Amino acid sequence: MKVLVTGGGGFLGSVICSMLVSRGDKVQSISRNPYAKLNAIGVAQFQGDLADKGAIHLAAQGCDAIIHTAAKAGIWGDYNSYYQTNVVGTKNIIEVCKSLGIPKLVYTSSP
Repeated sequence: MKVLVTGGGGFLGSVICSMLVSRGDKVQSISRNPYAKLNAIGVAQFQGDLADKGAIHLAAQGCDAIIHTAAKAGIWGDYNSYYQTNVVGTKNIIEVCKSLGIPKLVYTSSP
């Protein structure tokens, strides 16, 4: 199975990437920054922001599932920053799943 993990370099995302790779899945990740630990285990990385639907669309090409672990966590900070990542980003992921016909979306809701 080919799986896109959002936030693959984060605490939860990196564990999920590692588990998927170990069971033989083809794994891709989209994050704001590249992560050496993902390169080391063979995860294909896409750099982008979840508020950019085009970046998600590119990263999700050919995927059978998306596991959405990326989020802006915490209680302090700019409201718009949280909204763009957690609300707009999640909306974009759902829309990309629909437009590409990706049948499986796992949303961890970690924040």
